Amino acid sequence: MGTDWDFHLRVLSSSSRDSNDPAADPSILVSVKKLSQLCRDQKSEDLAARVYPHLNKIFQRSVASISQYPTSNALLLLAILQFFLDYGEVVLHDAEPSLRTFFRSCLSREFADPQVAEATLDFLNSNMSKFLSMFPTLLPQFFPLILKLVAWSGERLLKPFLKVFPALISTGSFLPLFPALMDMPILVVALEKVERSSGSLVGTSITSIQKSAAPEMLLALMDEAYTGSTIGDGRDDSESDDNSTIDAVDPLYLELLKDENDGLAERHWKSGMAAALQAVVNAPQSEKLKQALIMTPWLLDVYFSTALHDVTDSLICALIPLLMLRYATIFPDMNYSYMVRKRLLEFMLLAFQRCPNFIALLKKPIMDRFAEAYDSPEKTELAMHLCWAIGEHGGGGVAHRDAARELFDSLELLLYENLSSSRLGLSQESAHGTNASAFKKSSQSRLLCYVVTAISKLATFHNELLPRARVSLAKVARSRISDVRVGRRACDYLGLMSEPAICLSVLGSSQSSQVRKPGTIQWREGGSKMISHIPFYILGEHEGPPFHDFSFQEVLPKC
Repeated sequence: MGTDWDFHLRVLSSSSRDSNDPAADPSILVSVKKLSQLCRDQKSEDLAARVYPHLNKIFQRSVASISQYPTSNALLLLAILQFFLDYGEVVLHDAEPSLRTFFRSCLSREFADPQVAEATLDFLNSNMSKFLSMFPTLLPQFFPLILKLVAWSGERLLKPFLKVFPALISTGSFLPLFPALMDMPILVVALEKVERSSGSLVGTSITSIQKSAAPEMLLALMDEAYTGSTIGDGRDDSESDDNSTIDAVDPLYLELLKDENDGLAERHWKSGMAAALQAVVNAPQSEKLKQALIMTPWLLDVYFSTALHDVTDSLICALIPLLMLRYATIFPDMNYSYMVRKRLLEFMLLAFQRCPNFIALLKKPIMDRFAEAYDSPEKTELAMHLCWAIGEHGGGGVAHRDAARELFDSLELLLYENLSSSRLGLSQESAHGTNASAFKKSSQSRLLCYVVTAISKLATFHNELLPRARVSLAKVARSRISDVRVGRRACDYLGLMSEPAICLSVLGSSQSSQVRKPGTIQWREGGSKMISHIPFYILGEHEGPPFHDFSFQEVLPKC
């Protein structure tokens, strides 16, 4: 032990006095690892104290040489950081500033290096307990940089990253992390754009690329103002695909390419961005983009699962409006959009089920989504699920009657607007019998069914709304709507409302907190109850008296 110890200590001592790049000599990394291992094996604080001054000097010199030498310093810095974490209390060294320096100065330049990316994730995983207990805000601060690392590395590092990912979620990072995850495929597109225009991402800070582009953009703006030329018209290099609508200086790209979390930034998808992304989808997709489209739904699963178990209700409530805003603004790949929207809806409905009062607290963004229900099929689908949540949870519960009334007003407006457009569609149906109009009619009929059901369930929960609900349902039943299923559903609900106990059992809230009233039916007890006394219009239009008694199990769908 003595010979090895003296040899490696002399190597570090010589290196700490040298003015050259420490990472250029591979023996220094070997000596750092060997001395750290000897300190652990001997469990000697004296040995650690003797090594520390040399390692500290090498660390400072390595950081200072990052911008001067092309050699990668990451592996050497990680080895020294491991020593700082292991013996920080012994040598009175606070490792947090050193860790921040590593992220800002080294990892921001070398995240695209496969070896550095893997070593960084291994370092984070092996020290996760220390990060969570000693530096709980560090990883959440640098989650954009760590997301860049895994987005560029692809599925190869997904498994170790999933172990790190929950540590990125904190009070300050929870909300900004959501749009960053949603836009991970766009992040890959941005990184590939930077690589094509500026060369390899390894060894070059994207921040410096962004800053260096600013003078050129200023000159281009001046040129446009004085000569009338177009910015980025690509006359000098018309063959380059870097002259597309998306550019490294686009505000959305600058937001995606940042290294640190500085709060929740509002991201606007302009028409040019949407068109450019559609062009990316229509062109052959790169391998990195394909992997990002696969990884993002997995990361959203972990994000939402962590949110439901570890995040406060106030943060979840603040997330839902962001979710609703992003529901129709997703990277335009068909399979990816389907998988992501499925997860968004599942989380939103689970959040409403856990805290029904969210519906009352979020009545304004919910009503805003109703106003946009006709803008696109995605927004129509979101409005349908919001209608279901309102009816299922009584507009937020008994304590939120005012909010329930406002939501009822919005549902009424949505109903009457659809009825009016449906009547108009009857006279134009023969003239415009296209597939698009048929799909629109089908979507409108589905939305009307959801609205009618939500109105009925909300009025059942809040009895003061029953007279208005009967008027609305009667208008639907008497209307000449093209889809007879909507009118039939309205008639069924009107019939149920004449039987209060049955209506409360069928349309009442499923929340366990609801007080059971006399005469109500517990459908979960269907295996032991008889149903011959229940009006048959709720049993699939089996009219007339029953010819025998049978149980609920013969009527209710089996799980």
